[in-house]
Amino acid sequence: MTDATAELPGDLSARARTERMIRVDHAGEYGAARIYAGQLAVLGRGSKGDLLRHMQAQEQEHLRTFKDLIADRRVRPTALLPLWHLAGFALGAVTAALGEKAAMACTVAVEETIDAHYSGQIKTIGPGEADLRDTLERFRAEELEHRDIGLANGAEQAPGYRMLSRVIKAGCRTAIAVSERV
Repeated sequence: MTDATAELPGDLSARARTERMIRVDHAGEYGAARIYAGQLAVLGRGSKGDLLRHMQAQEQEHLRTFKDLIADRRVRPTALLPLWHLAGFALGAVTAALGEKAAMACTVAVEETIDAHYSGQIKTIGPGEADLRDTLERFRAEELEHRDIGLANGAEQAPGYRMLSRVIKAGCRTAIAVSERV
């Protein structure tokens, strides 16, 4: 009988897996902060402004944490940050321009994708990375709070909700896959 967790030839080392995790999570939190910046540029003075600022502040805290981990552990950030700078802002601004409910639909789609992503990462973290696991669990809970806020604020009533959600989720999954490696 073999150990299911044993590394096989060609597998990434635990350090390389952790670096990949930090790289992609930094990129994701950067993109999330940019999405809220785009939404705030359109909706910041409206009735959802304070709600968007609350969620953006939490994303900024997540981003600061991953910036510190990038520096402390000398992890190379993704080379795609300039793309995520533009794409995140554009996604936020475009969905906000479609209306408050579309902005909330964007939030729900992104946060559901991040929930699945963080859940998968949490399962793979070894015992030597308890602090990182705790950080991811805390951030995951806040991302789920954002999803719940989006749902409570009419996300599912956005025109074309299902299609919009599918497109945003596919984009998020692609960004995750690429940012881990590039």
